[in-house]
Amino acid sequence: MGMTAGAAVSARTSWAQSPSSSALPLDNLGLEHLDIVVPDPAASAKFYARVFKTMLHQQPVRDSIRYFVLLGDLPADRQVGYIAIGQAAQGRTPSIGHYCTLAKVYDRAGMGRALEAAGYSGIRGAGGLGMWPDPDGLELQLFQPPAGLVTAAVKSPMPVDGDGLVSPIGVDHVMLFVSDLERSLPYYRLVYGARAEGARDSGGRVWFNLARGTRIGLQKAIDGPPRFAHYAIRVAPFDRRAVTTRLQELGVRIVPSADEPDVLRFLDIDGIAVELSPTSAR
Repeated sequence: MGMTAGAAVSARTSWAQSPSSSALPLDNLGLEHLDIVVPDPAASAKFYARVFKTMLHQQPVRDSIRYFVLLGDLPADRQVGYIAIGQAAQGRTPSIGHYCTLAKVYDRAGMGRALEAAGYSGIRGAGGLGMWPDPDGLELQLFQPPAGLVTAAVKSPMPVDGDGLVSPIGVDHVMLFVSDLERSLPYYRLVYGARAEGARDSGGRVWFNLARGTRIGLQKAIDGPPRFAHYAIRVAPFDRRAVTTRLQELGVRIVPSADEPDVLRFLDIDGIAVELSPTSAR
């Protein structure tokens, strides 16, 4: 589904193909958006519109509608972060499909050559859409500006009860459960640069610090296959008790987050783990 969204932006995204450019590590501009796939995108979009103070957008995709939860006001140049919600293929478990990083220059051919030279010959960007699987198959989508909300998306007419609980600012981080941390680290050092790597924390996680205060976390999967574990949205400060109560009234489960006591973690209506990270916590 993320590749479909990429098709909508391919017409406005250009790639530098100069063989002399240094494709990796990426000169990144931080995390921009992420993609989730669910059985009922409309129900999911309504839920997120009751959590975030946002303006839903939508785009027809084959026989379904793809929804976009804007993480801020939509400016004229459409440069805004978002959560994309797409239709899960039949039998697919609801999940995070991919995350997207912006780069000042996205040299697709050069990136492929750099990965191959480093021994990652099986990793290829998918066509012109900028989808790159890591050693566990977890997908990164890459764009260079102009990016932002896809041009085919328009304001959604779908009615939503309520005005949202928190004001979103942008993607804060995404957490990846990998099969082998030591096998994954060289790949992420290559893609983002060794200087982006932070110290391993008390929970055994390694963080890669990107532009605009955004992060990618890696942790060894111990209770299942490699996967996207959760994502976090940066939000304006909020009344934790009041928001917790309202989330519970929406029928979601609050998940304890002793390792990050300032965030509010919950499972959305499809069981996808989400964190609200107040700006005061960073």
